[in-house]
Amino acid sequence: MARDRKPSRHRSRVVAASVAALAMGWTALAEIPASAVGKPKGNDVSSHQKNINWQSAKSKGARFTYVKATESHTYRNPYFNQQYNGSRNAGLVRGAYHFALPNKSSGKTQAQYFVRNGGAWSGDGWTLPPALDIEYNPYSKHKCYGLGKQKMVSWIQSFSNEVKRLTGRRPVIYTTTHWWNTCTGSSRAFASNHALWVARYNSSSAGTLPAGWSFWTIWQYDNGSGSLPGDQNLFNGSLNQLKGFARGS
Repeated sequence: MARDRKPSRHRSRVVAASVAALAMGWTALAEIPASAVGKPKGNDVSSHQKNINWQSAKSKGARFTYVKATESHTYRNPYFNQQYNGSRNAGLVRGAYHFALPNKSSGKTQAQYFVRNGGAWSGDGWTLPPALDIEYNPYSKHKCYGLGKQKMVSWIQSFSNEVKRLTGRRPVIYTTTHWWNTCTGSSRAFASNHALWVARYNSSSAGTLPAGWSFWTIWQYDNGSGSLPGDQNLFNGSLNQLKGFARGS
């Protein structure tokens, strides 16, 4: 997922690999996996992408996007309004996501900050549910933010409960299978009422999903080398189903 203040080590490795591939004459740009052709294509962005030409993104196939709104309880994406409103004006279904730092403050505190700064939702068919980006700590070697498995589950539940109280929707959960199973102890507490946005790159499928989920709603299949600004995503359904998901049906 796109972050704002420090590039992830994974992203650095991907960029280095892409440069090497181009030097050797290979095609490094991401292509939609064959198993997912025909599904609505989207992206996710943060301040890394700055002001975006959304009409151009739509012409390249974008049908939905997630825009980073906040991180922890102190940071708001300075490009949020242009990215969030601009994508809607271009005819994309769009939503906002929060990058969690569970070691900085409680789930409830971060959910309140998120909703106050762009993480709202309305059942207008154009606004995706708020999303929680919960993954490896990009700022420390403590990948699980120094939280034990049960404390991490409790933090996520606190965030989710507050988002639900404030917006009426449970957040989509963005994560990787490895992080989830490692840092939550393979918790199955969220799969029944939280849509999954799973990250898995350089693969023909989304692979084994985090514990509890049998279905991915969004798959981030590439982190920065595709035709759309930011990271590349697919929605697991039709365009009508995407709009239904936005409405809450």
